[in-house]
Amino acid sequence: MHPGATPYWKRAGIRLIPLLVAVAAIGLSLTDRTSAAPRVAKPAPAANAPKPQNGKDAGRTVARPPSAPPANAASQREEKNGRQQAAQGGAKTNTIARNGLPRRPLPGEAGFTGVPPRGERRFISNEMVFHSGANVSPQAVEAAARRLGLTPLGAQSLTLTGGQLFRFRLGEGRQVADAVRALEAEKLGTAQPNYVYSLQQNAASAPTLPAGDAAQYAVSKLRLRDVHRWSVGKDVPVAVIDSQIDAAHPDLAGAFGEQFDAVGKADKADNHGTGMTGAIVAHRRLLGVAPGVRILAVHAFSPDQQNSAQATTQHVLAGIDWAIEKGARIINMSFAGPYDPMLQLALKKAHDKGIVLIAAAGNAGPRSQPLYPAADENVIAVTAIDANDRLLPQANQGPHIALAAPGVGVLEPAANAGYQLTTGTSVAAAHVSGVAALIIERKPDIDFAALEKILFSTAKDLGPKGRDSQFGFGLVDPYRALDALADKVAADRPTAAPAASAATAVSETFRVSQLAPGGAPIAAPRGTQAEADDVRASVEKKRLVCRQEGASKGMRGPDLQDYVVICVAEARLACLKQAVAQKVRGAERRDFLNSCLGS
Repeated sequence: MHPGATPYWKRAGIRLIPLLVAVAAIGLSLTDRTSAAPRVAKPAPAANAPKPQNGKDAGRTVARPPSAPPANAASQREEKNGRQQAAQGGAKTNTIARNGLPRRPLPGEAGFTGVPPRGERRFISNEMVFHSGANVSPQAVEAAARRLGLTPLGAQSLTLTGGQLFRFRLGEGRQVADAVRALEAEKLGTAQPNYVYSLQQNAASAPTLPAGDAAQYAVSKLRLRDVHRWSVGKDVPVAVIDSQIDAAHPDLAGAFGEQFDAVGKADKADNHGTGMTGAIVAHRRLLGVAPGVRILAVHAFSPDQQNSAQATTQHVLAGIDWAIEKGARIINMSFAGPYDPMLQLALKKAHDKGIVLIAAAGNAGPRSQPLYPAADENVIAVTAIDANDRLLPQANQGPHIALAAPGVGVLEPAANAGYQLTTGTSVAAAHVSGVAALIIERKPDIDFAALEKILFSTAKDLGPKGRDSQFGFGLVDPYRALDALADKVAADRPTAAPAASAATAVSETFRVSQLAPGGAPIAAPRGTQAEADDVRASVEKKRLVCRQEGASKGMRGPDLQDYVVICVAEARLACLKQAVAQKVRGAERRDFLNSCLGS
């Protein structure tokens, strides 16, 4: 090697540098193309779009609730079944309803089909139902049925959904799913199985607890003695869709508005319907949650030789339709069963009308699929707890559970003027229906969203902190709910405006909701009679001042209500004494009182 010559390895390295740079550039170019390909093939997700959770989520849109997704096996199976049913109808997306369960398409929406999911058998094996719109003639439906070999069994008009509901019998050996597909192809309306629902109550037993309402732990747990100083649900129409009720039971006497037979045959009085009604309205030996409500009784469940009382899609739809026509504000549904498209549509329309829908979560156990109608997003799903706030072991669970209520070993009326201990989510749902009636009596114009918010926000939290799949928001608390309602109304009421009427506002007077020991309404004080607007405004101003004074002294609930009544009455009496002492009479006295109360 010559002195000063560059070594061979160094010269070789220098020559390789351009080659390495070129290779690196090619590699970077290929990487950029690969990473850019998904951005070209798939638009960027919206800012609030959820990220796929695993490989199965890739390529489809899954909108999850803002809280935790379904946490138990039952919820996961429900989500999977929802995807399978959507796939049958060709839907590519499946969103989550506001109760945390997969939202199923309604009849008429993209992807809908009335064909029952694979494995579903909870329907009458040789029947189906069909709903046609008002623009479809019965003759067209009957002609299609004849072509398909279906035998008409009856038809009824539905005011709520419009059009008519037909019931058909299938030919020997024909499958319901095949008949539904065939009738769907006619494009005349919605076809589906005639699903079957069951009442959610364990076998009743004769009471072994002491006689009388001392045996009703729900009375103290829900603080009904104090609650009824505010409200008894007076004249709030509550529909109970159930089995035959013993309307002659002493604890239910005088509680019925009207009755409707959706079954079409006479049945003996049944323990379930009688017990659920008693949980709401009992008022003699026992004490219901809302003893002043007006019951709209719907006989929709009827036993046969093999089964306890059951109802079909047809019976339930007829009952809901009638109840709404009669002005029901609340519909209690202490039963459970399969997903039902026509029932889903009816519940949505009822919800849109402001009807409060309350249903039993079901007693099929924590691993069961969610049961309907409780699993519908327009329904308040209720589970059951015992006297020690422990969950009923057989209760269904899931993200849709909203509230808990007493439902284990509850003493209620039974058929034939008897009494029973009942257990199940059925009676828990009836308790919540009663609480909703208490709120509606105090504020008849309250909408569903506001009522729901009050129920949820005032519930006693049980189990894990916050809403959970076992207890929902927790144990319903009518005392706190009514207290929160009074605070809300007082805060919303303008101090300078005329006072709202007793029919539309919560008022700290004895105008409504208060019963004397004998059960008769307490007469309104003389001071609650009609007054001029300016005087009413002054009284309202004094009432708010009194309420603030009482609250500052630590008073709440009925104690605060009583304090406000006395405070306002004393102020008015003091002003009246001043007017008499100063010999202010006639028209001038009104102005004097107005000025005195407003000072």
